Amino acid sequence: MPLLPTRLTYALARPLLFGLDAEAAHDATMSALARSHGTPLAWAWCDRRVEDPVTVAGLHFPNRVGLAAGLDKNARCIDALGALGFGFVEVGTVTPLGQPGNPKPRMFRLPQAQALINRLGFNNDGLAAFIANVQRARFRQQAGSPMLLGLNIGKNAATPTERATDDYLAGLSGVYPHADYVTINISSPNTQNLRTLQADAALDALLGALAERRAVLAREHASTSADGRTQLRRVPLFVKIAPDLDEGQVAVIAATLKRYADADHAADQLGWGLIATNTTLARDRVQGLPHAEETGGLSGAPLLAASNRVIAQLRQALGPDFPIIGVGGVLSARDALTKIEAGADLVQIYTGLIYQGPALVREAAQAIRDRKA
Repeated sequence: MPLLPTRLTYALARPLLFGLDAEAAHDATMSALARSHGTPLAWAWCDRRVEDPVTVAGLHFPNRVGLAAGLDKNARCIDALGALGFGFVEVGTVTPLGQPGNPKPRMFRLPQAQALINRLGFNNDGLAAFIANVQRARFRQQAGSPMLLGLNIGKNAATPTERATDDYLAGLSGVYPHADYVTINISSPNTQNLRTLQADAALDALLGALAERRAVLAREHASTSADGRTQLRRVPLFVKIAPDLDEGQVAVIAATLKRYADADHAADQLGWGLIATNTTLARDRVQGLPHAEETGGLSGAPLLAASNRVIAQLRQALGPDFPIIGVGGVLSARDALTKIEAGADLVQIYTGLIYQGPALVREAAQAIRDRKA
Protein backbone atom coordinates (compact mmCIF):
# COMPACT_ATOMS: atom_id res chain seq x y z
CA MET A 1 0.00 0.00 0.00
CA PRO A 2 1.19 3.58 -0.56
CA LEU A 3 2.66 5.49 2.38
CA LEU A 4 -0.32 7.85 2.26
CA PRO A 5 -3.76 6.79 1.05
CA THR A 6 -4.24 7.92 -2.53
CA ARG A 7 -7.49 9.67 -1.62
CA LEU A 8 -5.61 11.85 0.87
CA THR A 9 -2.76 12.69 -1.49
CA TYR A 10 -5.22 13.64 -4.21
CA ALA A 11 -7.24 15.75 -1.79
CA LEU A 12 -4.07 17.77 -1.21
CA ALA A 13 -3.29 18.10 -4.92
CA ARG A 14 -6.79 18.78 -6.24
CA PRO A 15 -7.10 22.47 -5.20
CA LEU A 16 -3.85 23.21 -7.03
CA LEU A 17 -4.99 21.39 -10.16
CA PHE A 18 -8.46 22.95 -10.12
CA GLY A 19 -6.81 26.36 -9.85
CA LEU A 20 -5.42 25.82 -13.36
CA ASP A 21 -7.21 25.84 -16.69
CA ALA A 22 -8.61 22.33 -17.26
CA GLU A 23 -6.29 21.45 -20.14
CA ALA A 24 -3.27 22.96 -18.38
CA ALA A 25 -4.05 20.82 -15.33
CA HIS A 26 -4.32 17.75 -17.55
CA ASP A 27 -0.98 18.46 -19.22
CA ALA A 28 0.71 19.12 -15.87
CA THR A 29 -0.65 15.88 -14.43
CA MET A 30 0.50 13.77 -17.37
CA SER A 31 3.95 15.37 -17.30
CA ALA A 32 4.23 14.70 -13.56
CA LEU A 33 3.23 11.06 -14.04
CA ALA A 34 5.75 10.61 -16.84
CA ARG A 35 8.58 12.16 -14.83
CA SER A 36 7.89 10.56 -11.46
CA HIS A 37 7.18 6.97 -12.48
CA GLY A 38 9.94 4.70 -11.24
CA THR A 39 11.14 7.26 -8.69
CA PRO A 40 10.41 7.56 -4.94
CA LEU A 41 7.81 10.22 -5.80
CA ALA A 42 5.55 7.53 -7.23
CA TRP A 43 4.46 6.54 -3.69
CA ALA A 44 2.13 9.54 -3.76
CA TRP A 45 -0.15 8.07 -6.42
CA CYS A 46 0.54 4.37 -6.98
CA ASP A 47 -1.65 1.67 -5.47
CA ARG A 48 -1.75 -2.11 -5.23
CA ARG A 49 -4.01 -3.63 -7.87
CA VAL A 50 -7.17 -5.45 -6.79
CA GLU A 51 -6.91 -8.96 -8.20
CA ASP A 52 -10.20 -10.04 -9.77
CA PRO A 53 -9.29 -11.93 -12.97
CA VAL A 54 -11.84 -12.32 -15.73
CA THR A 55 -11.71 -13.49 -19.34
CA VAL A 56 -13.41 -11.26 -21.91
CA ALA A 57 -13.00 -11.53 -25.69
CA GLY A 58 -10.44 -14.26 -25.07
CA LEU A 59 -8.26 -11.88 -23.05
CA HIS A 60 -7.37 -12.39 -19.40
CA PHE A 61 -7.95 -9.13 -17.52
CA PRO A 62 -6.42 -8.88 -13.99
CA ASN A 63 -9.51 -6.95 -12.89
CA ARG A 64 -12.55 -5.34 -14.48
CA VAL A 65 -11.61 -1.65 -14.13
CA GLY A 66 -9.70 0.16 -16.85
CA LEU A 67 -8.72 3.61 -17.99
CA ALA A 68 -10.73 5.06 -20.87
CA ALA A 69 -8.99 6.52 -23.90
CA GLY A 70 -8.42 10.25 -24.08
CA LEU A 71 -6.34 10.82 -20.97
CA ASP A 72 -3.08 9.64 -22.53
CA LYS A 73 -3.46 10.37 -26.23
CA ASN A 74 0.23 9.87 -27.04
CA ALA A 75 0.85 6.76 -24.88
CA ARG A 76 3.48 8.56 -22.80
CA CYS A 77 2.36 7.27 -19.39
CA ILE A 78 1.32 3.65 -19.84
CA ASP A 79 3.46 2.29 -16.99
CA ALA A 80 2.59 5.14 -14.64
CA LEU A 81 -1.14 4.80 -15.30
CA GLY A 82 -0.94 1.05 -14.81
CA ALA A 83 0.54 1.67 -11.37
CA LEU A 84 -2.76 3.24 -10.29
CA GLY A 85 -4.21 -0.27 -10.04
CA PHE A 86 -6.00 -0.61 -13.37
CA GLY A 87 -6.59 -4.03 -14.86
CA PHE A 88 -6.24 -2.50 -18.30
CA VAL A 89 -5.32 0.85 -19.80
CA GLU A 90 -6.51 2.26 -23.12
CA VAL A 91 -4.45 5.01 -24.77
CA GLY A 92 -5.14 7.23 -27.79
CA THR A 93 -7.06 8.22 -29.81
CA VAL A 94 -4.18 8.24 -32.30
CA THR A 95 -4.51 9.34 -35.92
CA PRO A 96 -2.14 8.40 -38.76
CA LEU A 97 -0.70 11.92 -38.91
CA GLY A 98 -0.11 14.23 -35.99
CA GLN A 99 -2.60 17.07 -35.66
CA PRO A 100 -3.09 19.96 -33.20
CA GLY A 101 -6.80 19.42 -32.62
CA ASN A 102 -9.29 22.22 -32.21
CA PRO A 103 -8.43 25.77 -31.06
CA LYS A 104 -8.05 26.49 -27.35
CA PRO A 105 -9.75 26.82 -24.93
CA ARG A 106 -11.30 23.42 -25.56
CA MET A 107 -11.77 21.77 -22.17
CA PHE A 108 -14.11 23.01 -19.43
CA ARG A 109 -14.97 21.79 -15.93
CA LEU A 110 -18.53 21.83 -14.60
CA PRO A 111 -17.79 21.06 -10.93
CA GLN A 112 -21.39 21.45 -9.75
CA ALA A 113 -22.30 18.51 -11.99
CA GLN A 114 -18.98 16.61 -11.66
CA ALA A 115 -18.66 16.90 -15.41
CA LEU A 116 -16.35 18.01 -18.22
CA ILE A 117 -16.93 19.34 -21.69
CA ASN A 118 -14.14 18.87 -24.21
CA ARG A 119 -13.73 19.60 -27.89
CA LEU A 120 -10.10 18.56 -28.15
CA GLY A 121 -10.46 16.98 -31.58
CA PHE A 122 -7.99 14.06 -31.51
CA ASN A 123 -4.96 16.25 -30.74
CA ASN A 124 -1.97 13.89 -30.90
CA ASP A 125 1.57 13.49 -32.20
CA GLY A 126 0.70 10.89 -34.84
CA LEU A 127 1.05 7.15 -35.27
CA ALA A 128 4.86 6.87 -35.45
CA ALA A 129 5.41 8.75 -32.16
CA PHE A 130 2.56 6.85 -30.52
CA ILE A 131 4.01 3.44 -31.43
CA ALA A 132 7.47 4.49 -30.25
CA ASN A 133 6.00 5.41 -26.86
CA VAL A 134 4.10 2.11 -26.64
CA GLN A 135 7.30 0.21 -27.36
CA ARG A 136 9.07 1.99 -24.49
CA ALA A 137 6.49 0.79 -21.94
CA ARG A 138 7.67 -1.99 -19.62
CA PHE A 139 4.43 -3.21 -18.04
CA ARG A 140 4.57 -6.58 -19.81
CA GLN A 141 7.87 -7.36 -18.08
CA GLN A 142 6.24 -7.34 -14.65
CA ALA A 143 5.93 -10.58 -12.74
CA GLY A 144 2.53 -12.17 -12.37
CA SER A 145 -0.41 -11.12 -14.50
CA PRO A 146 0.33 -7.81 -16.26
CA MET A 147 -2.39 -5.35 -17.09
CA LEU A 148 -3.69 -5.33 -20.65
CA LEU A 149 -3.30 -2.52 -23.17
CA GLY A 150 -5.92 -1.16 -25.55
CA LEU A 151 -4.87 1.09 -28.43
CA ASN A 152 -7.53 3.47 -29.75
CA ILE A 153 -7.44 4.62 -33.39
CA GLY A 154 -9.29 7.33 -35.30
CA LYS A 155 -9.17 9.38 -38.49
CA ASN A 156 -7.46 12.67 -39.17
CA ALA A 157 -9.70 15.73 -39.25
CA ALA A 158 -8.46 16.59 -42.76
CA THR A 159 -9.35 13.16 -44.14
CA PRO A 160 -12.71 13.25 -45.98
CA THR A 161 -15.33 10.95 -44.49
CA GLU A 162 -15.41 8.92 -47.69
CA ARG A 163 -11.70 8.17 -47.17
CA ALA A 164 -11.98 7.46 -43.44
CA THR A 165 -11.43 3.73 -43.95
CA ASP A 166 -7.91 4.44 -45.22
CA ASP A 167 -7.01 6.10 -41.92
CA TYR A 168 -8.47 3.28 -39.83
CA LEU A 169 -6.62 0.66 -41.87
CA ALA A 170 -3.36 2.58 -41.45
CA GLY A 171 -3.98 2.86 -37.72
CA LEU A 172 -4.84 -0.82 -37.37
CA SER A 173 -1.74 -1.91 -39.27
CA GLY A 174 0.46 0.29 -37.11
CA VAL A 175 -0.84 -0.63 -33.66
CA TYR A 176 -1.74 -4.29 -34.28
CA PRO A 177 1.57 -5.87 -33.15
CA HIS A 178 1.52 -3.93 -29.87
CA ALA A 179 -2.11 -4.11 -28.72
CA ASP A 180 -4.02 -6.55 -26.57
CA TYR A 181 -7.12 -5.06 -28.18
CA VAL A 182 -7.75 -2.24 -30.64
CA THR A 183 -10.57 0.29 -30.31
CA ILE A 184 -12.18 1.78 -33.40
CA ASN A 185 -13.31 5.25 -32.37
CA ILE A 186 -16.19 6.32 -34.62
CA SER A 187 -18.12 8.27 -32.00
CA SER A 188 -16.17 11.36 -30.93
CA PRO A 189 -18.38 14.43 -31.43
CA ASN A 190 -15.32 16.63 -32.00
CA THR A 191 -14.28 15.45 -35.48
CA GLN A 192 -16.70 16.63 -38.14
CA ASN A 193 -19.00 13.90 -39.52
CA LEU A 194 -17.16 11.14 -37.64
CA ARG A 195 -20.37 9.83 -36.09
CA THR A 196 -21.85 9.18 -39.53
CA LEU A 197 -19.61 6.10 -39.58
CA GLN A 198 -22.00 4.54 -37.03
CA ALA A 199 -24.76 4.37 -39.68
CA ASP A 200 -25.69 1.01 -41.15
CA ALA A 201 -23.99 0.96 -44.56
CA ALA A 202 -20.98 3.03 -43.47
CA LEU A 203 -20.39 0.84 -40.42
CA ASP A 204 -20.69 -2.35 -42.46
CA ALA A 205 -18.19 -1.10 -45.03
CA LEU A 206 -15.70 -0.01 -42.38
CA LEU A 207 -15.93 -3.24 -40.38
CA GLY A 208 -15.64 -5.34 -43.53
CA ALA A 209 -12.41 -3.60 -44.50
CA LEU A 210 -11.03 -3.90 -40.96
CA ALA A 211 -11.91 -7.60 -40.79
CA GLU A 212 -10.04 -8.25 -44.03
CA ARG A 213 -7.00 -6.31 -42.89
CA ARG A 214 -7.00 -8.01 -39.50
CA ALA A 215 -6.95 -11.44 -41.13
CA VAL A 216 -3.83 -10.44 -43.05
CA LEU A 217 -2.19 -8.93 -39.95
CA ALA A 218 -2.95 -12.05 -37.88
CA ARG A 219 -0.90 -14.08 -40.33
CA GLU A 220 1.86 -11.49 -40.71
CA HIS A 221 2.42 -11.38 -36.95
CA ALA A 222 2.02 -15.11 -36.30
CA SER A 223 4.42 -16.95 -34.01
CA THR A 224 5.58 -20.54 -33.77
CA SER A 225 4.74 -22.59 -30.68
CA ALA A 226 7.11 -24.96 -28.91
CA ASP A 227 5.64 -27.91 -30.83
CA GLY A 228 6.19 -26.18 -34.17
CA ARG A 229 2.62 -25.04 -34.77
CA THR A 230 1.84 -21.64 -36.23
CA GLN A 231 -0.15 -19.44 -33.87
CA LEU A 232 -1.91 -16.49 -35.44
CA ARG A 233 -1.80 -13.20 -33.53
CA ARG A 234 -5.50 -12.55 -33.04
CA VAL A 235 -6.33 -9.13 -31.62
CA PRO A 236 -9.96 -8.32 -30.73
CA LEU A 237 -11.47 -5.15 -32.18
CA PHE A 238 -13.80 -3.04 -30.02
CA VAL A 239 -16.04 -0.42 -31.63
CA LYS A 240 -16.70 2.67 -29.49
CA ILE A 241 -20.16 4.16 -29.97
CA ALA A 242 -22.02 7.29 -28.89
CA PRO A 243 -24.66 7.63 -26.16
CA ASP A 244 -26.78 9.88 -28.43
CA LEU A 245 -28.34 6.96 -30.30
CA ASP A 246 -31.95 5.88 -30.27
CA GLU A 247 -32.98 2.29 -29.70
CA GLY A 248 -33.27 1.59 -33.42
CA GLN A 249 -29.76 2.86 -34.11
CA VAL A 250 -28.36 0.78 -31.25
CA ALA A 251 -30.14 -2.28 -32.67
CA VAL A 252 -28.58 -1.75 -36.10
CA ILE A 253 -25.09 -1.44 -34.63
CA ALA A 254 -25.64 -4.54 -32.49
CA ALA A 255 -26.86 -6.58 -35.46
CA THR A 256 -23.90 -5.51 -37.61
CA LEU A 257 -21.35 -6.35 -34.93
CA LYS A 258 -23.03 -9.66 -34.16
CA ARG A 259 -22.84 -10.68 -37.80
CA TYR A 260 -19.09 -10.13 -37.88
CA ALA A 261 -18.63 -11.79 -34.50
CA ASP A 262 -20.61 -14.85 -35.62
CA ALA A 263 -18.44 -15.11 -38.73
CA ASP A 264 -15.30 -14.98 -36.59
CA HIS A 265 -16.70 -17.56 -34.19
CA ALA A 266 -17.45 -19.92 -37.08
CA ALA A 267 -13.81 -19.55 -38.14
CA ASP A 268 -12.62 -20.12 -34.54
CA GLN A 269 -11.25 -16.60 -34.25
CA LEU A 270 -11.36 -13.73 -31.77
CA GLY A 271 -13.45 -11.43 -32.01
CA TRP A 272 -15.35 -8.22 -31.69
CA GLY A 273 -16.62 -6.09 -28.85
CA LEU A 274 -18.31 -2.79 -28.11
CA ILE A 275 -17.39 0.14 -25.88
CA ALA A 276 -20.42 2.10 -24.70
CA THR A 277 -20.17 5.00 -24.64
CA ASN A 278 -18.30 8.09 -25.77
CA THR A 279 -19.21 11.61 -24.60
CA THR A 280 -22.65 13.12 -25.20
CA LEU A 281 -23.92 16.22 -26.98
CA ALA A 282 -26.94 16.40 -24.66
CA ARG A 283 -27.07 19.23 -22.12
CA ASP A 284 -30.36 18.54 -20.34
CA ARG A 285 -28.62 17.56 -17.08
CA VAL A 286 -26.34 20.60 -16.94
CA GLN A 287 -28.60 23.40 -18.16
CA GLY A 288 -27.88 26.76 -16.58
CA LEU A 289 -24.42 25.85 -15.30
CA PRO A 290 -21.33 27.84 -16.29
CA HIS A 291 -19.82 26.46 -19.52
CA ALA A 292 -22.86 24.22 -20.16
CA GLU A 293 -23.37 25.73 -23.62
CA GLU A 294 -19.81 25.16 -24.77
CA THR A 295 -19.65 22.92 -27.83
CA GLY A 296 -18.06 19.50 -27.43
CA GLY A 297 -18.66 16.22 -25.68
CA LEU A 298 -19.98 16.14 -22.13
CA SER A 299 -18.58 13.50 -19.78
CA GLY A 300 -18.87 12.76 -16.07
CA ALA A 301 -21.83 12.17 -13.79
CA PRO A 302 -24.52 13.48 -16.20
CA LEU A 303 -23.55 10.78 -18.71
CA LEU A 304 -24.17 7.80 -16.41
CA ALA A 305 -27.84 7.15 -17.19
CA ALA A 306 -27.50 7.54 -20.97
CA SER A 307 -24.46 5.29 -21.09
CA ASN A 308 -26.16 2.63 -18.97
CA ARG A 309 -29.25 2.78 -21.20
CA VAL A 310 -27.15 1.99 -24.28
CA ILE A 311 -25.29 -0.79 -22.44
CA ALA A 312 -28.57 -2.41 -21.41
CA GLN A 313 -29.95 -2.20 -24.95
CA LEU A 314 -26.79 -3.73 -26.36
CA ARG A 315 -26.81 -6.56 -23.85
CA GLN A 316 -30.43 -7.38 -24.63
CA ALA A 317 -29.73 -7.36 -28.37
CA LEU A 318 -26.45 -9.28 -28.24
CA GLY A 319 -27.08 -11.90 -25.57
CA PRO A 320 -24.96 -12.78 -22.54
CA ASP A 321 -21.58 -13.50 -24.15
CA PHE A 322 -20.81 -10.57 -26.44
CA PRO A 323 -17.97 -8.43 -24.96
CA ILE A 324 -19.10 -4.99 -23.76
CA ILE A 325 -16.98 -2.37 -21.99
CA GLY A 326 -19.04 0.22 -20.13
CA VAL A 327 -17.78 3.79 -19.78
CA GLY A 328 -19.40 7.09 -18.91
CA GLY A 329 -20.28 8.70 -15.61
CA VAL A 330 -18.35 6.51 -13.18
CA LEU A 331 -17.71 8.80 -10.21
CA SER A 332 -18.06 6.19 -7.44
CA ALA A 333 -17.83 2.48 -6.78
CA ARG A 334 -21.62 2.34 -6.93
CA ASP A 335 -21.55 3.90 -10.41
CA ALA A 336 -19.14 1.20 -11.54
CA LEU A 337 -21.50 -1.45 -10.24
CA THR A 338 -24.39 0.03 -12.24
CA LYS A 339 -22.38 -0.54 -15.40
CA ILE A 340 -21.97 -4.23 -14.53
CA GLU A 341 -25.64 -4.46 -13.61
CA ALA A 342 -26.62 -2.89 -16.94
CA GLY A 343 -24.69 -5.62 -18.75
CA ALA A 344 -21.08 -4.50 -19.11
CA ASP A 345 -18.29 -7.04 -18.65
CA LEU A 346 -15.67 -4.39 -17.91
CA VAL A 347 -15.74 -0.75 -16.78
CA GLN A 348 -13.62 2.24 -17.78
CA ILE A 349 -13.00 5.51 -15.93
CA TYR A 350 -11.80 8.93 -17.08
CA THR A 351 -13.64 11.97 -15.71
CA GLY A 352 -14.05 10.23 -12.35
CA LEU A 353 -10.27 10.34 -11.92
CA ILE A 354 -10.35 14.11 -12.26
CA TYR A 355 -13.02 14.60 -9.59
CA GLN A 356 -12.28 11.69 -7.23
CA GLY A 357 -8.62 10.91 -7.82
CA PRO A 358 -6.89 7.55 -8.28
CA ALA A 359 -8.47 5.99 -5.16
CA LEU A 360 -11.56 5.49 -7.33
CA VAL A 361 -9.76 2.75 -9.25
CA ARG A 362 -9.28 0.51 -6.20
CA GLU A 363 -12.72 1.32 -4.76
CA ALA A 364 -14.48 0.41 -8.02
CA ALA A 365 -12.48 -2.78 -8.56
CA GLN A 366 -13.05 -3.86 -4.96
CA ALA A 367 -16.79 -3.21 -5.16
CA ILE A 368 -17.11 -5.26 -8.34
CA ARG A 369 -15.12 -8.12 -6.82
CA ASP A 370 -17.16 -8.02 -3.60
CA ARG A 371 -20.43 -8.07 -5.55
CA LYS A 372 -19.30 -11.24 -7.29
CA ALA A 373 -18.40 -12.84 -3.97
